Amino acid sequence: MEEGFDLWANPSSPHAEGRRAKQALEDARARVKAALDWDGEVIFTSGASEAAAMALGQAKAGARLVSAVEHDAVLRAAPQAERLPVLADGALDLDILAEATARETPLVAVQQLNSETGNRQDLAAIGAIVHEAGGLLLADCAQSAGKLPIPDAADMAIVSAHKFGGPIGIGALLLRDFAMLEPAGGQERGYRRGTENLPGALGMTAALEAAKGLYLSPAVLTADEALASAVRSEYGDWLADRLSNPTAFIRAMAKPAMSAQAQLMRLDMLGFAVSQGSACSSGTMKASPVLQAMGMPGDAAQRSIRVSYGWDTTADEVERFTEAWVGLGQ
Repeated sequence: MEEGFDLWANPSSPHAEGRRAKQALEDARARVKAALDWDGEVIFTSGASEAAAMALGQAKAGARLVSAVEHDAVLRAAPQAERLPVLADGALDLDILAEATARETPLVAVQQLNSETGNRQDLAAIGAIVHEAGGLLLADCAQSAGKLPIPDAADMAIVSAHKFGGPIGIGALLLRDFAMLEPAGGQERGYRRGTENLPGALGMTAALEAAKGLYLSPAVLTADEALASAVRSEYGDWLADRLSNPTAFIRAMAKPAMSAQAQLMRLDMLGFAVSQGSACSSGTMKASPVLQAMGMPGDAAQRSIRVSYGWDTTADEVERFTEAWVGLGQ
């Protein structure tokens, strides 16, 4: 990012300084493609929310379909979209998806990795259904980019830098071809408004390259298994036991009788930063719509907290969290 500030000039300006900034921006774009093994196009955005709004607002497709467990940013970007239900294990209901896509050519938005449960969707199967109907698949990879490969089935994908250790205020929309979008601005090949954030793009690129191989260490995975055992032994709800394809990046768990709010406050006092539902909307202190969409009873959803492991999380931290969570009592 320091390099980006030193180079700073408007990358869209035709003068020498602008051309140098443009060269650095295009180098960052090529490195992002290489790091993500993406052979399509990359549009830098201010983050995942803008990327979602761009895809859902500008895609050349008919109906917008979104899963019921999508991030709030996706749901807000397409308020009129049909919401596709999920099964009790968090997996998208493929039968209903097939029925919905048969009605008209859609744009279907589905998270690769759920931001509240850590469940991984079968995007290969979802993509096959969407493409059979002639539609486009938008994969929200904000939680998974830098940790999991971008799904081959995705026509477009959402990426957020701060989710893999990069700076805030920068992200990207990946797309197979610019022809999938309606132009809407003067920058980024004419598909985005606003001066490009060169320092952010360089910081995002460096973090993405550094993230390879960092998630998750065997020691953290072992500590995570011990946490799961502790939750079960305390008669708590380890949500991964219900999920179709759980991952260790994000965990959800519920106390038998203690509210999520009480857990959050007491854990915060002990130095642990966790949330109720997605971090971006957890300030509402409401039961998670994601858990409710999975059919989890309201009282259980009100007792569930979300725990996520970052690239720098250590096994000792997970072990200390386990001890603290058990120490809260029932």
